[in-house]
Amino acid sequence: MTHFGTHISPAVHTEIMRQPADWMRPPDDRILEAVREYGNLTPKAASKEGLVDRVDISRKYAGVRMRELTEYGLLSRVDEGLYSLTDHGHAYLDEKLDASGLDASGDEPDIETKS
Repeated sequence: MTHFGTHISPAVHTEIMRQPADWMRPPDDRILEAVREYGNLTPKAASKEGLVDRVDISRKYAGVRMRELTEYGLLSRVDEGLYSLTDHGHAYLDEKLDASGLDASGDEPDIETKS
């Protein structure tokens, strides 16, 4: 495999990476990681406007992303504006779930361990 003019052997390059879905945006992983690290969070607490700067995005955009992550089953809304990480969210962060297999209908695939 050639990458930027260098040859990387697939046998040598064994880094496992998360499998984000097309609908995911760059801050989504950081939001999920913050919820895993700190527990239930509001969009303000997850954003740069919170007491601890967790993700460098606005409160409003954090809310948009957290609602979409909820639609796809990676977060759940535990109260008005308060979100927690689901089993699927944990599996995605642990690289055991390909997020492209999730859909916004709320139907979630079984969590399968990657080999």
